[in-house]
Parts: sequence; structure tokens; C-alpha cells
Amino acid sequence: MSQLASKTPRSLGRTLATAPAAAARRPQPCAALKATRCVRYKSAGPDFKGQMVESISQRLQREKADLERLGHLTETSGAGRNWSITFMLAFVGGASFFLGSEFPRDPDPASTLPLNATHPPRHKTGKAELEAAWADFVEVVGKENVSTVSDDVQQHAISDWSSHQPDPSHKPFCVVYPASTEEVSAIMKICHTRRIPVVGYSGGTSLEGHFTPTRGGISIDFARMDKILALHKDDLDVVVQPAVGWEHLNDELADHNLFFPPDPGPGAMIGGMVGTGCSGTNAYRYGTMREWVLSLTVVLADGTVIKTRQRPRKSSAGYDLTKLFIGSEGTLGLVTEATLKLTVKPSSSSVAVASFASIRDAANCVASIVGDGIQVAAVEILDDDQMRFINAAGATSREWTEAPTLFFKFTGTDSGVKEQISIVRGIARKAGSKTFDFAKSKDEQAELWSARKEALWSTMAVKRPGDHVWTGDVAVPMSRLTDIISETKRDLKMSGLTSSIVGHVGDGNFHIILLYNDKERELAEDCVHRMVKRAVEMEGTVTVSILECVPS
Repeated sequence: MSQLASKTPRSLGRTLATAPAAAARRPQPCAALKATRCVRYKSAGPDFKGQMVESISQRLQREKADLERLGHLTETSGAGRNWSITFMLAFVGGASFFLGSEFPRDPDPASTLPLNATHPPRHKTGKAELEAAWADFVEVVGKENVSTVSDDVQQHAISDWSSHQPDPSHKPFCVVYPASTEEVSAIMKICHTRRIPVVGYSGGTSLEGHFTPTRGGISIDFARMDKILALHKDDLDVVVQPAVGWEHLNDELADHNLFFPPDPGPGAMIGGMVGTGCSGTNAYRYGTMREWVLSLTVVLADGTVIKTRQRPRKSSAGYDLTKLFIGSEGTLGLVTEATLKLTVKPSSSSVAVASFASIRDAANCVASIVGDGIQVAAVEILDDDQMRFINAAGATSREWTEAPTLFFKFTGTDSGVKEQISIVRGIARKAGSKTFDFAKSKDEQAELWSARKEALWSTMAVKRPGDHVWTGDVAVPMSRLTDIISETKRDLKMSGLTSSIVGHVGDGNFHIILLYNDKERELAEDCVHRMVKRAVEMEGTVTVSILECVPS
């Protein structure tokens, strides 16, 4: 009673309110029949469903906390990881660039590259490789047509009249003599597989070292391929092999009243004439080699055989592959057959020779003839030194006036030739000619024209012991011909070198021939370089050997 009275009314009320709950927690008899086996108590906490909800809620909270913690770690480490990746990429890129620069891969041969991006070809010219190739060549052409004889090798390395005097090591290992396009193809396949350099050889009359094998390897001589394969008189064309000489060809054509105009010099053959895109004394009237080749059969570097076109003169389809190979000097392929255009042989011809007081007067005469449209067949110039060398050599049957001289060739009908001679004589007189002689017979024609054909040999005949010969060849527009010839002549005189000038001046082209010894090489180089510079400044063109003119 006193305990009850000591409680405040609020606490008393709380006690009374909880009394039924306490009574409810007392043990109750089980509703089952066996009350003594099971006594059920009611828990003071939440029921089973509440416990499950609470457990799930706690687990979700833990997962949320883990995700927040992981996010925080990602934010703090992401910047570092990005820098690591960037550094790794930069390092790999730099290393790749360095290795690519130091060890570049071979350029794709099927692609188009600028010259400065290409790499020099890697040839295999070791003794073992060449000897193995020799056995392969023998299987193709026979042992008797593969030569390693010293004289043959030397003949295919250089000539006495070439301005390019190579290093003694610049010679072929052997000379191979094929007899057909198929054999040339087989030889080229061997060389392509073994990476052996090849130089073609036909007439060997080059003045500028075209056939010198500067990288060793082999020389392919077409001497056995010297046949006229087919003459189509009605179509005015002929099919020939590369070792047919233009002089021999014209001898054969004369029986059919036909004529092949290009005439670069004695001994030249069709293969070399195609390779150099040659000119000649008839270039003024008939043009150069490019105008007289219809089609070519060519063996490429890997042995592939192509024909550039068919025989018809007219074709406007596709690329002009024929002219692409003309003048390529064997760098694109080896010509094994050529279809050449022909023309009817003129019914009448004559030759005239006129001398002048100065080379400028002679050049002015040529400019006047060209300017008036006089269609002479050829007009050649020889300076006073050249005429003196011809007299000294005694290569012709007459004594010549030692003055700058023009040689004219006239072709056409009898009346047309006479008219041309009369017109040219009048122009020459106005230009200051000292003499004017024309041939009255075939023998006189041959005699007068022979001096022009002896120019190079006559100059070489006055060589001193130890002298070298250097030929130069430039062409300029006709309006500048007089200037360049007179300036070059004055320069040569001032140098003191033995020299001469000769040329196909009808188309603005002329040559110099220099003789010099080893001590005079620098002087000769200066003369040639000044001539080349002069020609280029006058919008001209140059085909002259400038480098490696004597052994180093």
C-alpha cells in the first residue's frame, strides 16, 4: 500500500497499462491434446516478417555504403590511371617511330613513290651468286653463248670514244648472247630471281657511257638478234630485231625504193637507237627516232614480254607505251623487236657545202633557212677547228677550207632539188658565205658528205698520249641557236683546250668534242658546265655526260 502510494499518478497509470501485457506473457496451456509436450511463448521483439524486413534493410544499407566507398576510391585513383595510360601510349608510339625510322620496311613496289622516298635496289653480285647464275644462263643459251673472256668483258664495259670513263670495277661478270625474245625473257627471269643487274648492248657506239655496267652484273649482247623479220611494202613498215644496223637496213630497203630516215652515226643499231631516242643528220626534215617507231616488243625486268601496240599507224586508244620506252636507255625493259615506219626513197638528191668567215655567220644562215621554211633534208655545221682536224686526219679525198662550214642535203624531185639549191645559195651569200659548192654526181655527193661523217674520228686522231675525249650535246630554240654557238665557241677558245663544234643545227642541236688530259679535267668540266648552264638559261635541253668522266 505504501509502495503503491509512493508512485506518482503518471507512473501508476503506466504500471496499470502494462499489466495486461505482463499477464499475456505468462505460460498458456497449448491448444493441442498433449499440453505437457509444448508450451508456446510470445517474443518480446518483432515477429518473423519484421525480422526479415529488418535484415534486408540492413543488407541494402551495407551494399549502399560499399558502393559509396568504391566510388570514392575510383575518383581518387582515376586521374593517376589516366596518366599511366597516356604515358604508356606515348612511350609505345615513340619507340615505334624510332624503330620505323632506323629499320624501314621495303617500299611497296606496286605503289607510286616520290624518288626521295625510294631505296636503291639491293643487288646480289657476289662470286657464288654470279657463278650459279652462269650455270643457269648456259642452260638457256648454251655454253658457247656465255662469255667470261677478258676482252669480251672489257669491250662491254667502255669504249675509247666514250666521254664516260668508269671505275675499273664497272664491268660485267659475263656477256650473254641470246637469239630470241624467249631466251631474253628466260635470262631476265633468272636475273630477277637472283637480283642480278643487267645492261643491254647492241651497237656499242654510245658516246656517253650508256652501256657501262656501273653495278656489275651481266651484259646482254643482242649480236645474234640481227634479222629483218618482216617487210610490209604496201604498209610502209618493217619488223626488225635490235642488232640490225640502220645502214644495213637502208641497203636492203633500197631494192624496194624505200628508206628509213634516222641516221645517228656509223655503226648504230636499232636497239640502241630506240634506247637513246636518237636524232641524226636527217632530223631537220624527217624528225627523230620517236617519229619512226610504230611498235615494240619489250622484255621487262621480271621477264614479262609485252607488245606496246599493233602495226596500224593510227591509234588513239590508251597510253602511248611505245614512246615511253623510246629514250628510256634500257631502264624500263629490253627491246627485242621493233616495228619501224618507212618512207619512199626520194627520186633525186644532192649535197652542197658552204664556208663562212665566222661561226656566227654560219649559224645566222641556218636561222634564215629555217625561218623561210626551206625544206632541206639536212643541214650540219662544222667549225674551223673541225675542218682543220679533218684535213689533218686525211680521212677524205679532198682538202677543205678551214673555216666554219655548213653541209646541206637536198632531196625531192630533180626540179625541186635544183630550186632548193638556188634558194639556199642566195641565203648563204646574204649571210656572208665565202664559198658554195654543190655536188654534180653521186660520187661528189658521197665525197662532200663524207667530211661530216668523219668528224668524231678526225678529232680523236689528234689526241695526245693520255688524252680523254668528252662529247657534249645541247639543243635550244632556233631563235637562240646563233647566240649559244658563238658564246660556246668563244669559251672553248679562251680555255685553250683542243676542241671542235659539230651539230644538227637544223633543229637547234649541236655537239662539242673536247680533248683533255688528267691535269686539264677541271678546266674541261668548267667548259661543259658553262655550256650546260647556258643552254638551260636559253630554255634548252641537255644530253651530256657530266660526272665520272675519268677514273677516280
